[in-house]
Amino acid sequence: MSDARFSIGIDLGTTHCALSYVDTTASDGEKTTQGVLPVAQLTGPGAIDNLDLLPSFLYLPHPDELASGDLYLPWTGQREFAVGEFARSRGAATPIRLVSSAKSWLCHPGVDRRAAILPNDAPPEVARVSPLESSVRYLTHLREAWDHAHPDAPFSQQDITVTIPASFDPAARELTAEAAEAAGYGRMTLLEEPQAALYSWIQKSGGQWRKQVKVGDIILVVDVGGGTTDLSLIAVIEREGNLELHRVAVGEHILLGGDNMDLALAHVVARKLAAQGTQADAWQLRALTYACRSAKETLLSDPSTDTVPLVVPSRGSKLIGGSIRTELTRAELTQTILEGFFPQVDSAARPVSRARAGLTQLGLPYAQDAGITRHLAAFLGRQVGALAELEGLRDIATTEGATFLHPTAVLFNGGVFKSPLLVERIMGTLNGWLGAEGAPQARLLEGADLDLAVARGAAYYGYVRRGQGVRIRGGTARAYYIAIESAMPAVPGLEPPVQALCVAPFGMEEGTDAELPAQEFGLVVGEPVHFRFFGSSVRRQDQVGTLLDFWGPEELQELEEIQATLPSAGRTAGEVVPVKLHARVTEAGTLELEAVPRGTDERWKVEFDVRGNANA
Repeated sequence: MSDARFSIGIDLGTTHCALSYVDTTASDGEKTTQGVLPVAQLTGPGAIDNLDLLPSFLYLPHPDELASGDLYLPWTGQREFAVGEFARSRGAATPIRLVSSAKSWLCHPGVDRRAAILPNDAPPEVARVSPLESSVRYLTHLREAWDHAHPDAPFSQQDITVTIPASFDPAARELTAEAAEAAGYGRMTLLEEPQAALYSWIQKSGGQWRKQVKVGDIILVVDVGGGTTDLSLIAVIEREGNLELHRVAVGEHILLGGDNMDLALAHVVARKLAAQGTQADAWQLRALTYACRSAKETLLSDPSTDTVPLVVPSRGSKLIGGSIRTELTRAELTQTILEGFFPQVDSAARPVSRARAGLTQLGLPYAQDAGITRHLAAFLGRQVGALAELEGLRDIATTEGATFLHPTAVLFNGGVFKSPLLVERIMGTLNGWLGAEGAPQARLLEGADLDLAVARGAAYYGYVRRGQGVRIRGGTARAYYIAIESAMPAVPGLEPPVQALCVAPFGMEEGTDAELPAQEFGLVVGEPVHFRFFGSSVRRQDQVGTLLDFWGPEELQELEEIQATLPSAGRTAGEVVPVKLHARVTEAGTLELEAVPRGTDERWKVEFDVRGNANA
């Protein structure tokens, strides 16, 4: 058991970061002593303030832009960059020097996430940083702010939990863990954000959560953050006379969230300006996007405000006189977000895919369909048979002839749900689907902390791992497979068929190993090869060693391919070495795969390495 005094939870968000903690010495069972760290950060040139949230923005100023001491921090003195509130406000006026959405870039398989590519559309004279380095700087700032506030309890001696989207693939998980390690996070575990939100709801209930849910409940967690939409299903079952929570399923990776909404609002305002004779250029549109983000947060958090003024500076010498002045109204916000992102659809609706142009600008691979309700319908439809395949859930009644899995309760997470209209839209749409199939209405789980739930839940999870409180069971969110190429004679125009070998089943717990059956496979060493991996959120029955010959497009999704040259270690280049495979889910929550040659002590580790190669 850990002897750390504090369990610290870190929400590494797309638009905000937060740090919460549980004092384990003052907590007992489900009654915890929990707090949120006011993060010391720059709010203006030379101005320091303590705020509950650290905006996930990094500003890279020109060397002559600020005076000496303007970027001073209490624990380090002067720095050449700023993170947090000052970075966000300064960058809104000079967006070409602002790094944002680093978390979304961190999980983008189409770029080198260790390369200095951000800001992605900055001119050549602007210094750039990598998505990995941006994340390291946010995490480092949180660690330093903690040590500054708690010199008697060093960060390095505490238990740390960092949250990630449930939909992160193994490569993105591995890279997040690497960023945390580079930032000085020693004892670190990864936790999925929807689970963290539910943990927070449980902790806030003070033990009363058992009165709000019952055996047979299926809780739908709808988490719309700054960069992603995460959908999860968690079942309430009974085991040995006690209520237990079991994660049933998670959705696919959907790059759709507050960033998309900010851009949509910016285009609404730009069209309004164009109608008045003012045409915003690309630079001003980007600045307008950041201004709309701030205005959106104000309108969502303050019901008494109906209009927020927007000022976008000119690029010319007359910075004040040439500024664009306009406003964002509550009516524009509601219409754009409600109808654009939460349309009323039926349960058979599915996200729309459009034919893409042959050439496109390099950027984030946003979801093509902005309709979150359509993504929700698709998710529940895919999981219609999920309960029948999981032990302890088979006896939970489902409506005969159901076309989608029927949730009985909904928990929301994410700042956009500060708007009651958005909550009502999703609840109304979902209950319309349920009513059409004769199922009971889903109820809203109230009392969620939309801004700090993920950080608070992560801290509580670290406390739960000590054997205290209630733990959500689930393990890995998907089953994982590696491609095995069949041995066959060369046939013109025909590639050798591929089988998919299950190396980690759905629900494999952290800190556990899975040695595959005695079957051996040939591993090519000493020359470039590639490994193909697949993931599945619906094949729950497959065990370690299951070998698939055929699968449908809905069953397995191909993950990032790994290019590798494994050392030959005295063998001939291109030699095929007989190996057995061994999979492990680390305590941190990342997946490792090892190849063990016959009759030796060698072990080749095949990692989900984001640089496009593997280590051995």
